[in-house]
Amino acid sequence: MSAGVAVFLLLFAFMAMGVPVAFAFLAANLAGAWIIMGGWPGPLQAVDNATSLITSFTLVAVPMFIFMGALLFHSGLAIRVFDALETLFGRLPARLSYITVAGGATFSTLTGSTMANTAMLGSLMIPEMSRRGYARHMSIGPIIGTGGLAMLIPPSALGVLLGSLAGLNIGALLIAGIIPGLILAAGYSAVIYVQARIDPASAPTYSVERAVVKERLRMLAFNILPLGLVVFCVVGFIVLGWATPSEAAAFGALSVAALAAAARRLTMTALKAALISTVRISGMVFLLILSSSVFGQLMAFSGVSSAAVEWSLGLEAGPYAKLLLMFAVMLALGMFLDQISILLLTIPVFFPLAASMGFDSVWFGVVVLLALEMSLTTPPFGLLLFLMQSVAPKGTTLGHVIRAALPYLACDALLLGVLILFPAITLT
Repeated sequence: MSAGVAVFLLLFAFMAMGVPVAFAFLAANLAGAWIIMGGWPGPLQAVDNATSLITSFTLVAVPMFIFMGALLFHSGLAIRVFDALETLFGRLPARLSYITVAGGATFSTLTGSTMANTAMLGSLMIPEMSRRGYARHMSIGPIIGTGGLAMLIPPSALGVLLGSLAGLNIGALLIAGIIPGLILAAGYSAVIYVQARIDPASAPTYSVERAVVKERLRMLAFNILPLGLVVFCVVGFIVLGWATPSEAAAFGALSVAALAAAARRLTMTALKAALISTVRISGMVFLLILSSSVFGQLMAFSGVSSAAVEWSLGLEAGPYAKLLLMFAVMLALGMFLDQISILLLTIPVFFPLAASMGFDSVWFGVVVLLALEMSLTTPPFGLLLFLMQSVAPKGTTLGHVIRAALPYLACDALLLGVLILFPAITLT
């Protein structure tokens, strides 16, 4: 077991030196395989086992989901949706904040990427909300909160990755995130309502031209409802049993391309930009998947995973106390590591532990996704905090971003309580 601990420490040492995560895992894994398995046979066996995972058909969904989001953004379909939402919301107070939540929830079902969702919302909504005089917490808060919905609402690229690495039913995991994601979106809307009632000046009203019913129906029919085809091709095909998650992801990508072509926005420029973005992100993800398979095998072979499970089972605490401890560990790791790295480190230990305590694996997968979503905005080092500061109006400090994010983190914490009290919402 000491060799496994040494590999763990070596990995953190590489990360502390600034080595990219994927290469840090590869270097630590190769060194660990050599030591633990005894010479060249160790690395060779580890590579053979990793190859079987990287060629899994279930992982086809990852680049497909990434391509869907990239094509939506580069083709301009995303902007058309926000234009339609603005028309439909009319003169509702704080309507731009509500539009952010509605649009973010919509694109969570289409992009599957938290970073892409947040960056897109920030680039589209921040300039307009600043121009209209919205307070920082009314513009930054909804964006930073809603951006994380892509973790829960399918199709979640990270959910597919989690399901593949943890050996879960990916279709069941994706469907399990729908109701929790919608509850979270409703909670975010409630936060906006309360903040706007307490301080109406934080979201100034302004006169807008009232659209006639015919214009609203036209915007709804041509800008929003067609995206239902994408949602049906992904989520509907999985629910109805017509396709596996990988096949549904391919149908989803095809449907986005068809919508872009129908809107005469499927240009070579947009297609090239979307493909380049997909290749870059997918290459990084697949390299990390390969590294994770080796790391998980080394932790199991060295006895670290089983020792951690036995230690946790020996703690004088109930299963839910241990669950909260695991949740807190993932939040703490989110201050230093990206979400994929957290999965690589925790899956070999946390999922066997959760199974030993009797937790349903799909339910626990949703809890893990919620923890990863929260870790992105957990002060002081959450990745989305820095992303939002980079796109926020000039003069916005990290403190401003953190204060804006806190009410939405509270909603996340409340959702964890709902999942514990009513686990059936993920299992129906």
